[in-house]
Amino acid sequence: MADLNHGDDAAAVNALRSSVMRLSRRLKHQRVDESLSPTEMSVLGTLARCGSATPGELARKEHVQPPSMTRIVALLESKGLVSLEPHPEDRRQKVVTQTERAEAMLEESRRKRNAWLAGLVEGLDEDEWATLRAAAPVLEKLAHL
Repeated sequence: MADLNHGDDAAAVNALRSSVMRLSRRLKHQRVDESLSPTEMSVLGTLARCGSATPGELARKEHVQPPSMTRIVALLESKGLVSLEPHPEDRRQKVVTQTERAEAMLEESRRKRNAWLAGLVEGLDEDEWATLRAAAPVLEKLAHL
């Protein structure tokens, strides 16, 4: 466990935060569809990872207020990226499902971002690349804690 009172650990946490944020911002600029906001892309990504969900469930997963999610879902529906169906147990609710168009767009976005990141990785030496490969599962774990 990191001892944030220890100078080396605090510096490492600071460097990790700074580099992850900078890399994330740069990755966000590698978009396929410029008409979608980062939040809209995030909702589509959540649907891809977790499957269909109600707007309330999406709001919780995306950490936004339900009225905001209702607006986001309506925008995505108007763009043909999600469909709304009646909830199987509660007809007052709707279930949001991504469309094939959204799946194709997300796949193209992943391909573009992976290609961009692979280009950066080419600038690493073999030891740096091995370290990054070993760190990937730890970064994945941090992202989901």
